[in-house]
Amino acid sequence: MIPPPGTGAFLNAHGWGGAAVRPLAGDASFRRYFRVELAGRTAVLMDAPPDKEDSTPFLAVGKHLHDLGFSAPQPLAADLHQGLVLLEDFGDARVNPVLSADASAEHDIYAAAVDILAALHQHPHGCVPPYNEAEYLREARLFPDWYLPAVGLAEAPGYNDAWALLWPALFTHPPVLVLRDYHADNLMLLDRPGLKQLGLLDYQDATAGHPAYDLASLLQDIRRTVSPALETAMVARYLAARPGLDEAAFRTAYAILAAQRNIKILGVFTRLYVRDGKPAYPRFHPRLWELVNANLEHPALAPVKAWFDAHVPAAARTGVQS
Repeated sequence: MIPPPGTGAFLNAHGWGGAAVRPLAGDASFRRYFRVELAGRTAVLMDAPPDKEDSTPFLAVGKHLHDLGFSAPQPLAADLHQGLVLLEDFGDARVNPVLSADASAEHDIYAAAVDILAALHQHPHGCVPPYNEAEYLREARLFPDWYLPAVGLAEAPGYNDAWALLWPALFTHPPVLVLRDYHADNLMLLDRPGLKQLGLLDYQDATAGHPAYDLASLLQDIRRTVSPALETAMVARYLAARPGLDEAAFRTAYAILAAQRNIKILGVFTRLYVRDGKPAYPRFHPRLWELVNANLEHPALAPVKAWFDAHVPAAARTGVQS
């Protein structure tokens, strides 16, 4: 992975001239990341091509999180015309690979992640767009728009109408800041004491929405299996930390949002494969279907389950073949 052409001049202009630049990671977007090393200092260079990615929301939400006392990587320098941002380096201890190597701290790490959400949700959500019905539907429609054609199925009537019966349950609580991709691969173990020991990544799509969304994202992880016992314990932990919530309404919203998110991601990962030529993503489809099939058994999902049972046969629930 080669750094973008303006990297040398950008680093020179901000006190990092002559630094070593090594590939670090990419993600499902067009963003790429590099580690920059100079005289014992390190930073992360984010390359977000401005014709494809707008880094302004990422910087704004990161500042908001930082101002609230949470650990979000802060910019050391930025040139948004080139799409280059030099960020504080949180290291390499992502929760998912750390727990893959040694799961002994799993409960404590998830407890810390849940406590962060509970604390965050007691603050104003800041200046982010609303997670409204139109956005929930746009996301849910990624399934019929991308997944169904990829498995040779046409969309049957009634999909939007089934979801429309569910949306009112998602507006029973004042909106909070929803980071949208809160899971083990976007959480970093930091050498810092207390609640903020987890670093937060990948929040540029943050919205103002229901507090159950990020909890469902954390506990129904596509890349890492969270046991039913741990999921149950962590939902209970969140509710205990926020005793003013209507527990029944929260649990209903959690079920709906878990299903909406997992069904959306079936579409997103199909699009990444079909449109963007990223062959790694269909391998997650079996895990997603495992989650979706379980999600649809919740009574709150009855209208959507009826649509899936009528129009998406078992043979089409195995994933797109790469």
